[in-house]
Amino acid sequence: MEATKSNSSIVILHNAMIVTMDSQARVYRNGTIVIQNDTIIAVGKSLEILPQFSHEVVDLRGQIILPGFINTHVHTSQQLARGIADDVDLLTWLHGRIWPYESNMTEEDSYISTLLCGIELIHSGVTCFAEAGGQHLSGMASAVEVLGLRACLTESIMDCGEGLPASWAARTTEECMKSQKDLFVKHHNSADGRIKVWLGIRQIMNSTDRLLAETRDTAKELETGIHMHIAEIPYENQLIVETRGVNHGTVTYLEKIKFLQNNLLAAHTVWVNEKEVDCLSKAGVKVSHCPAAAMRMLGFAPIREMLSAGVCVSLGTDGAPSNNRMSIVDEMYLASLINKGREVFSRGTTDPTALPAETILRMATINGAKSVLWDKEIGSLEVGKKADIVVVNPSSWSMMPIHDCISSLVYCMRTENIVSVMCNGCWIMKDKKIITVDEEKVLSMAKHASAELLKRAGIQIPNRMNFL
Repeated sequence: MEATKSNSSIVILHNAMIVTMDSQARVYRNGTIVIQNDTIIAVGKSLEILPQFSHEVVDLRGQIILPGFINTHVHTSQQLARGIADDVDLLTWLHGRIWPYESNMTEEDSYISTLLCGIELIHSGVTCFAEAGGQHLSGMASAVEVLGLRACLTESIMDCGEGLPASWAARTTEECMKSQKDLFVKHHNSADGRIKVWLGIRQIMNSTDRLLAETRDTAKELETGIHMHIAEIPYENQLIVETRGVNHGTVTYLEKIKFLQNNLLAAHTVWVNEKEVDCLSKAGVKVSHCPAAAMRMLGFAPIREMLSAGVCVSLGTDGAPSNNRMSIVDEMYLASLINKGREVFSRGTTDPTALPAETILRMATINGAKSVLWDKEIGSLEVGKKADIVVVNPSSWSMMPIHDCISSLVYCMRTENIVSVMCNGCWIMKDKKIITVDEEKVLSMAKHASAELLKRAGIQIPNRMNFL
């Protein structure tokens, strides 16, 4: 089943509160948005817009329209691994669970995993995501096309390092680069332009200097982005100081080799100092902040300092084994709280004004669009941009009453309040029902595929309690 459009090429959404996220932060209390094919052709006050059109309107009285949320760091091919690596140390997580799991995936596994992940993304209002690096990009691309989502897809790329599964350890730099170039040719701008192919670096500890240099140069040549996990843990910085001859860590080294560019999306970026934050800002590097994964495994990134320095910071969920919940709605709530709480440790006093609701909404929308190099087309509701739209129904016990619409969207909204989602002018979810795929069928496929995959990988999850 494909995403559906109205019989008319014009769709008019009327009578809603429209949070545009444009440069003037305009919110229309009683607004109308007009969509022709895949593009917004009018947005503004209903009394001013409606007289210009004689088409049938969709009355959304009492509801809120937002730009589609953008998840800038998610491992879609890890969705079948939800729950296989909870409450374990990092080495067990990586070497004992995740790498065996990923290295045993088939393309069909990746397809099913991305379908499952995509369902959860859509239910949380996501219309675009940046794949953080996964297995079998062609399987991901097939799923994205079916789901009707927008995505920047990235292959997991490593050409060195300890503990790698045999099939990965045998991969040369040449093979890594050729694979990505071939995938770029095959899938970039496919699915009506909804799919972009980026280059990937899983992490610096699994990258030779040659891989870094060729990735930097090839991304510039192809005019695409680079997605890389950066400065995740203290050990990473320590290793780079010892092996790469710099005085701090990953960001310092990447700045030295001119890898920091405005097409780089740096995931997590937790263990950075003030000078490195300045380097990120000057180079135009974008940062994906994943608060749940950070709290679970990594630490507290200096997000307030990054934003103050002019770094574009967006939001990501990370993968299911790192977070379990693929809800950008949850991440918005957490992002504000975790960074308010961090002030206690960094300053010795609380600061409830840190990362206010309007900042968080920007991170999930227009900053996300800038992070995936797509802000000319998505991230805000403006004439000429693509119709990527989320409809929120706030009439529930979790959100009512609403005294401050913007704060309620960040601090009160739940995934259940997301009722309809449009991507590229097509409804992909209406009235909480996903149109593009059969959810029950995907759940059944995922249950079977995940069980078989864990068997092949030899992964056994120990019992926590006395199961009888």
